[in-house]
Amino acid sequence: MSYPEVYRRSIDEPEAFWRDQAQRIHWHRPFEQVCDASNPPFAHWFVGGETNLCHNAVDRHVPLRPDQPALIHVSTETHTESSLSYGQLYVEVQRMAAVLQGLGVRAGHRVLLYMPMIPEAVIAMLATVRLGAIHSVVFGGFASHALATRIDDARPTVIVTADAGSRGGKVIAYKPLLDDALRLAHHAVPHVLLVNRKLAPGDFIRGRDHCYHALRREVLDAQVPCTWVPSEHPSYTLYTSGTTGKPKGVQRDTGGHAVALAMSMDLIFNGQPGETFLCTSDIGWVVGHSYIVYGPLLAGMTTILYEGLPTRPDAAVWWSLVEKHQASVMFSSPTAIRVLKKQDPDCLKRHDLSSLKHLFLAGEPLDEPTAHWIGEAIGKPIIDNYWQTETGWPILSLARGVDTTTAPKLGSPGVPMPGYRVVLRDDTTGEPLTRPGQKGVLTLSHPLPPGCLQTVWGDNQRFVNTYWSSFPGETAYNTFDWATCDDDGHYVILGRTDDVINVAGHRLGTREIEEAVSAHNAVAEVAVVGVSDDLKGQVAQAFVVLKIPATADDDAAREALQADILRTVEQHLGAVARPARVHFVSALPKTRSGKLLRRAIQAVCEGRATGDLSTMEDPSALEQLQAAMAPH
Repeated sequence: MSYPEVYRRSIDEPEAFWRDQAQRIHWHRPFEQVCDASNPPFAHWFVGGETNLCHNAVDRHVPLRPDQPALIHVSTETHTESSLSYGQLYVEVQRMAAVLQGLGVRAGHRVLLYMPMIPEAVIAMLATVRLGAIHSVVFGGFASHALATRIDDARPTVIVTADAGSRGGKVIAYKPLLDDALRLAHHAVPHVLLVNRKLAPGDFIRGRDHCYHALRREVLDAQVPCTWVPSEHPSYTLYTSGTTGKPKGVQRDTGGHAVALAMSMDLIFNGQPGETFLCTSDIGWVVGHSYIVYGPLLAGMTTILYEGLPTRPDAAVWWSLVEKHQASVMFSSPTAIRVLKKQDPDCLKRHDLSSLKHLFLAGEPLDEPTAHWIGEAIGKPIIDNYWQTETGWPILSLARGVDTTTAPKLGSPGVPMPGYRVVLRDDTTGEPLTRPGQKGVLTLSHPLPPGCLQTVWGDNQRFVNTYWSSFPGETAYNTFDWATCDDDGHYVILGRTDDVINVAGHRLGTREIEEAVSAHNAVAEVAVVGVSDDLKGQVAQAFVVLKIPATADDDAAREALQADILRTVEQHLGAVARPARVHFVSALPKTRSGKLLRRAIQAVCEGRATGDLSTMEDPSALEQLQAAMAPH
């Protein structure tokens, strides 16, 4: 069956299509209904069925492949490498589950992870869903304030953390950041489970803090059966930035999530049992959830967990992993490839990449020069793909498990994947755009396919208002991305329509960054926009109105104040959210009703035409922006 035939069946016969795909996983209790879409925009997949994500990722593989490596950990930060077979992972997950049980974790409870890229992080994720609990992973680089907001929203029973992570040889102490977050949070977390890597000292609070290795020694023979949960039971929440300043907890189900990822591993990535999958993301992001942890393990593959930079000890490190572990599929980001592009080109020729079928790239739009360069350099097909934290797996790509002959179109992530009914809409009228080349908002029709978000954690109304209310009279999910579609049905993503920016694959809310900048006592007003960047896709630029303009009168004062404001942002949100530059102005461009003209600010930053400014209150404000951006 050709891919167009596969896709058409998923759209024209969704019940039959997804019933077939559901056979890829084990059901403790068979489902009675494929999809209940009777209460739009909500949808429930595989209603009546019971399963367990950990069982499907680990337990069911043990009889078939007990000695096959399941999880290979490589750290160029600590110069260590280890491997767990499926049999060993099965044992370690039960030990972690027994420890979590001992700390009071039960089905439906939340377990928050604030972890570096170490095996215990993956083991904790699997152990949590084994118990029917819900994990919420927070990226290890996040600062205390951001972590505290997530603690208050998730209200975890246990937080699993480590003493420290490391990046570029620099140790980042996690425990002090977590302790500060717990002081800031309103929710009192009963227990903290600490994996001590002996990288950084930290306070140990008796009664609350527990050493994982000590508790693990007490449960070496633990046998913890899987808790069977309904298909719609949440497996995890993952926080993504919103435009309100309050992060959104994307809630994922269990059955639909497992089916979608299992299907994607075969049909999209062409990853087969016994092969090795190398994904260079982080478990703090959705790509790490889907394609470091669950996807490869659901498929019976070996997955590589890498801690380190793409350039240490040199820019050949990832290719050395491909050769050593015979990786058949690799998943990375355009930003990472642009970093490698600046390194010694001989690094790309040093290792045997014959095992690699293709390199998938996602996280931000892939520009043609980068795609062409890396494709030529490694001699492998480069497959772009487009999706979101909310969807959990690709919306647009090329299905390499079905179609290995269609050539990628540079600049396009591809065509819709099974179950996604993609419609480009006029951003004002909501009318579908059907002519090739028309620019519109990329939307998805209800119901979303399995594996997509069920709702926003604890806030169904926000789910409806945020994603489904852009086009009155239409039940259309808004991706908030501009796109076009050509004659062949291939899409091109043009950028964001809302106030969320994409920095090196990390989605950051401009409102969150603005709030952090505003926390500095010298700041009266601020606007943050995302600006195109050759390396990172986008970077944040901040425009600040000072309470006392004279505090930035000369170059030295400006530089000192900028550094201080950037430190404030880092303290609130972490280094990943730090603007590339802070510009000082006396006024911000606004409409007469007081709304910031963000698109006009962004246009000035990128040297584009600003468009209709008839509603602007003070035209000189844009001139000030241009002057502020000029070299001093």
